[in-house]
Amino acid sequence: MARDYYEVLGVPRTADAAGIQQAFRTLARRYHPDVNRDPAAEERFKQINEAYSVLSDPDTRSRYDRFGPDFRQIPEDYEERVTAGQGFGGGGARAYRGSPYGGTRGADRAGARTWTETDFDTSGVDFEDLFGGMFGGRAGRAGRGSPIPGADQQAELTLSVEEAYRGGRRKITLGGPGGERSYNVTVPAGVVDGQRIRLAGEGGQGRGPGSAGDLYLVVRIAPHPRYRLIGRDIHVDLPVTAWEAALGATVPVSGPGGTAKVHVPPGTSTGRRLRLRGEGMPHPRGSPGDLYAEIKVMVPPSPGPRERELFEELAAVSSFDPRKQT
Repeated sequence: MARDYYEVLGVPRTADAAGIQQAFRTLARRYHPDVNRDPAAEERFKQINEAYSVLSDPDTRSRYDRFGPDFRQIPEDYEERVTAGQGFGGGGARAYRGSPYGGTRGADRAGARTWTETDFDTSGVDFEDLFGGMFGGRAGRAGRGSPIPGADQQAELTLSVEEAYRGGRRKITLGGPGGERSYNVTVPAGVVDGQRIRLAGEGGQGRGPGSAGDLYLVVRIAPHPRYRLIGRDIHVDLPVTAWEAALGATVPVSGPGGTAKVHVPPGTSTGRRLRLRGEGMPHPRGSPGDLYAEIKVMVPPSPGPRERELFEELAAVSSFDPRKQT
């Protein structure tokens, strides 16, 4: 059975956008596969991303609140059509009741969510005409009466970190029962893993003159050799020399948006994170993420004679013992 997205993020249904974002960031840091080595962490991280991609978008969240986990299968003009009594055998339909999503639902033995007739005031509603095109109703019933809109469909779109950061136009080809189809897709700058891009009218075909559904492209960010994404924050290793770490220095750090300068404070050790505010993934409707540079102190793999001499001199005069530090 699908999990409730509010439950996944651990927020109440009344949570505002800031609360949802804060909950996502906290959980993403905890369960990111690069941080959490538990085998179950990756699946948990995917659930968190999916929940955030739905609840962070006001329109998508509104549809989810009304229809629950099945909201992608409900045409966007569904309520208007039902209220007007169009295309469903006349008479109009009554509002859902008894559920946080607007209706009461049962579950079949396989765990799939199902609507039951007790969920509705059924007067004047032909259920097979209403749901036949979306849920496999009998062709004979769906073939009569008014048109039935097509179902929404979903596919994955894999992007590199740089492509997700910059956005732009991209041509993709998807296979299907009718053969391959190509699309020119506009990728918004700053898309994150789990976010969806809507291609209106490119989903399943409707019955009769019914409108086609939409195609949703779910963004998947490919693993990167340098960058690690946690939400909109970008994490990158920053190698520094032993003397830069000890004495302090200003060094360059590269991100998908270009190169920036960061100040390494004196006495910095491996593992310290330096934050560059606003240098993470862009956000078209809010604040961008941050870039975190994690210090990695490096020493010469094969010191030359003079380097070795200086290191030996330092070892002779220094009383520093990292194994005694608390």
